[in-house]
Amino acid sequence: MPAARLLWPTEVEDPRAVVLVLHGGRSRGRGAVRPWQGAVLRMGPFASAVAQAGEGEIAVAALRYAVRGWNGDEASPLADTRLALEQIAARHPGVPIGLLGHSMGGRVALHLADDPRIEAIAALAPWVERPDQPRSHPGLHLLVMHGSMDRMTSAKASRAMATAIEGLGADVTYERVTGDSHAMLRRAQHWHEQSAGYLAHHLLENAAGQDGSDVHGRTHLPQDSSGHRAH
Repeated sequence: MPAARLLWPTEVEDPRAVVLVLHGGRSRGRGAVRPWQGAVLRMGPFASAVAQAGEGEIAVAALRYAVRGWNGDEASPLADTRLALEQIAARHPGVPIGLLGHSMGGRVALHLADDPRIEAIAALAPWVERPDQPRSHPGLHLLVMHGSMDRMTSAKASRAMATAIEGLGADVTYERVTGDSHAMLRRAQHWHEQSAGYLAHHLLENAAGQDGSDVHGRTHLPQDSSGHRAH
């Protein structure tokens, strides 16, 4: 039986935040996830971008699910991610957590948006199905990005979910990434910088409020962002 693996691409001795990177998958599949699969490799540059944006203050973890599929009501990667969150919280108690997920990983992140330990989410081309319910908690920051040429997951559905989560009180930003598809390759640097900058900005800002230090002026969202609030 395959087992999930929690990896630490960037370890920090006393991080002020942790970001967990979640790769994509498929609707059904019980084959083991392998490190050389495209869905896994695609997230490597995102992990690096978060580490760079965090300037040595954000630890980066990456989860490799046990199996490749969501698998209906089993929601296989969701169980893996919940376990990973427990491991992260035990390793760094009280430290704010961010999630960065693509496709099925975005769906996992949105399903966990009501976990109070998670202070910021970047959901990239998230897979959203009709039964999925909006979830949130006070203080949540959510970025949803979706390529205008995506034919794998629905930009309309992800925008509707963003709007519903905003209706629950979350701070939500939605960006339509013009000219890019589900693979996020045409404007890869934009995806990397926007998602990493968003998470670093909100996680370190929240951490500053908790420990009294000041991070203003150190981490900023890229100035050329075309994102806008969902409505």
